[in-house]
Amino acid sequence: MLTPINEFDIVFISYDEPNADQNYADLLDKCPWAKRSHGVWGSDAAHKAAAALSDTERFITIDADNIVREDFFNAELDMNRIRSGDVISWAGKNAVNGLVYGNGGIKCWPVELVNRMRTHEAAPESDKAAQVDFCWNINYIQMNNVYCDVMNNGSPLQAWRAGFREGVKMGLEGGDVVDPSRLKKIHRENYRRLLVWMTVGEDATNGLWANYGARLGCHMTNIERRKWDWRNVRDFDWLSNFFTTELFPEFEGGDQLCVNTGVTWDWNKLKSKTIELGNEIRSELDLEICDMDWIGSRFFKTVYKNPHRLGAMVREDQVDDTIGVEE
Repeated sequence: MLTPINEFDIVFISYDEPNADQNYADLLDKCPWAKRSHGVWGSDAAHKAAAALSDTERFITIDADNIVREDFFNAELDMNRIRSGDVISWAGKNAVNGLVYGNGGIKCWPVELVNRMRTHEAAPESDKAAQVDFCWNINYIQMNNVYCDVMNNGSPLQAWRAGFREGVKMGLEGGDVVDPSRLKKIHRENYRRLLVWMTVGEDATNGLWANYGARLGCHMTNIERRKWDWRNVRDFDWLSNFFTTELFPEFEGGDQLCVNTGVTWDWNKLKSKTIELGNEIRSELDLEICDMDWIGSRFFKTVYKNPHRLGAMVREDQVDDTIGVEE
């Protein structure tokens, strides 16, 4: 027997995203019963706050930078194939680089699991896998349908933060940093996504900020690794302060205007810094990235085919079994 999506509570989780109110209004047009949790610091705490709003045993989370497609609300789930502790994951399509994977996608969580998990800011020091992400310690069921668009480019800060976080996290293994000499040997698809984040997106609004962020995250984690605590990637307040006080002043003022925040910045300075980081990454890490302009970016997103998830419902351990198997 299939269970309609509409039988689960739906919770919109927002913090400081410049497009949060707009995206929540869009969600309410499609799903008037959706609830909202706003301003809770820390990913672990934010999900617990969302769980507290749920009146159902499972609830669905929508990230604030997310626009849900209407057909999602017609979806049904075969709950007989899902274990009580599994988290159901639908991929999202990224507006900057066209990647389709779990980042920013819709999730369906068991309330009991969320209440007992200890991740991100709540993770014990000894639990490396839980420090900066959910994926290493949680059993995901991967769904093939793409039901949302991830719009994490509403401002220079938001786009930079999205790129920076993936520039760090896509290079991890088991939730921990790796020796730079092993970076090319991490999960095959994560490595490819890392390259795309550092290369593609100049044609999108604030896309160059995402490229710069991804390159800086990769650079700081694998070249400057002793100069900072990579776990800060989980802290949105740290990220905002780092961006506004240490990074953005170098580019502030110029011909580029962010319509959502009113800040201005210099395109040429940002492009030059992004290229500089790319040169160092190629030289020090030998990563296969290039300095792609907006025409090349549009071409890539037109012809690139995102890897297909392995089946209608695939557990994360089944995906792990394919690591190292070349196409």
